[in-house]
Amino acid sequence: MYFTDRGLEELADRRGDEEVTLAWLADQMRAFVDQFPDFEVPVERLATWLARGGADPDDDLAG
Repeated sequence: MYFTDRGLEELADRRGDEEVTLAWLADQMRAFVDQFPDFEVPVERLATWLARGGADPDDDLAG
C-alpha cells in the first residue's frame, strides 16, 4: 500500500457518497496549490493526466 492510499481511503470514506463536478474539483485543486505552492507541479501533472483520460502528460513533449 502506498502512503497516499491512506488519504485516498479517507476521501472515499468521508466524501465517497457525494457527487461533485470537475469544476468543483478544479477549484479545490487551485485552493490547495494556493495554500501549498510547493505542490503546484504535481497537481498540474495530475490535472493534465485527468484531462487527457490517463494519458502521459509528457506525450506532447516526446513528439
